[in-house]
Amino acid sequence: MIKRLLVIDDEPGHRLMVRAVMEDNGWQVFEAASGEDGLSFLGTDSVHVVLLDMRMPGMDGKETLARILDINPQLPVVMLTAYGTVGSAVEAMKKGAFDYLSKPADNDELAAVLEKAWEYSLLLAENQNLRQKLGQGDPVQKIVGSSPAMLRVLDFIRQAGPSEATVLVMGESGTGKELIAEALHDASLRREKTLVKVNCAALPGNLLESELFGYVKGAFTGAVKDKPGRFQLARGGTLFLDEIGEMPVELQAKLLRALQERVIEPLGSVRPVDVDVRIVAATNRDLRKAIEQGDFREDLFFRLNVLEVVSPPLRERIDDIPLLVSRLVDKLSRKNRKEVRSVSPEFLDALMAYHWPGNVRELENVLERALILSRSDILGPESLPAQLLQVEERRDPLPQRMVSTALVPSFDDAERETLLKALEAHNGHREKTADALGISRRTLQYKLKKFGLTRRS
Repeated sequence: MIKRLLVIDDEPGHRLMVRAVMEDNGWQVFEAASGEDGLSFLGTDSVHVVLLDMRMPGMDGKETLARILDINPQLPVVMLTAYGTVGSAVEAMKKGAFDYLSKPADNDELAAVLEKAWEYSLLLAENQNLRQKLGQGDPVQKIVGSSPAMLRVLDFIRQAGPSEATVLVMGESGTGKELIAEALHDASLRREKTLVKVNCAALPGNLLESELFGYVKGAFTGAVKDKPGRFQLARGGTLFLDEIGEMPVELQAKLLRALQERVIEPLGSVRPVDVDVRIVAATNRDLRKAIEQGDFREDLFFRLNVLEVVSPPLRERIDDIPLLVSRLVDKLSRKNRKEVRSVSPEFLDALMAYHWPGNVRELENVLERALILSRSDILGPESLPAQLLQVEERRDPLPQRMVSTALVPSFDDAERETLLKALEAHNGHREKTADALGISRRTLQYKLKKFGLTRRS
């Protein structure tokens, strides 16, 4: 990379000296004889560092500094002063200058300070890039799982997310359908806009209609002002219709029109309102059976079911339990302000033997109960509810090597096992493994090194 310096100084001789010194050090140097000329240059070209004279005719160094930082707050500016005192230099640094030099500057000191300023500019640029990446994040980072069933879901999200297609998320209660909807929104081009959620089972039909489509003043008793509906609030973003199978049939017709024509009519209004939303719907019902029973419109089903994904029940992804336990216990420890160091092998085995009718939601409730009731920082089976222990008692005893109390496995053991399975599932491909686990490649590399997995055996 070529380092680019802009020298703003009204003395041609000093500009020439700086050019000679810095070009010898591999820099590309640009010159401006006034603050105004310097600002004009910054408006059309980019540099890494500015060397700015404090005292110049017209716009002086202080005013020029302020204007430069308005244009680019992260641009390092080194002040030059032949007349000022240390006090004036310190004042300039308080205003945002990176450093200062006395004029004429020593050649070595000049090169050293400008080099330091350039390194600082690189650091700021890298920092900003990292913040942007973290801000965007991996759209599936909230979803935990490396089992084949979950890898299929994660692949679906990455493929379907950027599209505008309507998605229907099927699955039992507690499997994480809402997380899938959030991930689809985060993976879409609409992610900078709002994700608006509506639970269609939480409201009676008349209230659900006004909640979705809004109403105008005077539409009914108590409607003293216009109220936008969720379709309008989600403009440009995503509307998540949870438990869509519970929507009354008469309201389904109005929803169908909104999806087909991209317009809605608020209650009490005859004026159509354009809508711009992507629809993600979710249900725990078998909608095909609901259609046969007359509880769900077939035409609405086909409009919603452009893309379909199934959120698997926990009993079909038992291998994900160690990683889920690690993530959930960490979350619950912070919530309840109680530290947990590890789980016992008997505790983890009981969790993996259970059939989990309530899925991940039930697992989270069981873990929170265990964390609160445990008298130790190691979770053991004594803090589990009876129904889990009864299942465990009916199972054959584990091999002695797995239940030995000589070494109590920690979350690290579960995490290491999950990493191994994810690597195996992706044939050792680091990038695909990181994506599947919802972590960055740098984090994956750290964890592989931590667990001694940097070389595949």
